[in-house]
Amino acid sequence: MRNITEGLLTVSVLGSAVVYGTDVFCAIVLRPALAAVDDNVLVQTIGNVHRIADARMPIPGAIGWIAAGLAAVTSLIDGDRKVTLLAALAFAFLAIWMAIYIRVSAPINKQLTAASQGDAPAGLDPRALQQRWDSVIYARAGLQTVALLSLCLAIREAA
Repeated sequence: MRNITEGLLTVSVLGSAVVYGTDVFCAIVLRPALAAVDDNVLVQTIGNVHRIADARMPIPGAIGWIAAGLAAVTSLIDGDRKVTLLAALAFAFLAIWMAIYIRVSAPINKQLTAASQGDAPAGLDPRALQQRWDSVIYARAGLQTVALLSLCLAIREAA
């Protein structure tokens, strides 16, 4: 069972690392870069980024989250409390990340994607939408950081 747990933890790290890297990049590079462009460039750039990312990023994110949960279960069956706790913490941090994404980021992504395709409602304020999106990116990156740290510690503990 330990080998299965280690494999699941590794898969979780790989899936979660994709999302982690994306969120950290957005926090330290994309956010300040977008603040320096006009609204039309903002809408076209980030709307198209969200169009592509929202189609592709759920796959590694879901793989990371599900694998963390399964690792918590397999380590619990194996009787390894430390690994169970660390994997469960990672699962919880990723669940909180997902709640923030679904509640705040995803609706903004949809609005900016629609605007980039010429379907913006009258009175859309892309700058305000981007500022709202930016307001949670540090929390999202932080949650991904502690989830990955928990997963790495779980792998070390399981070895």
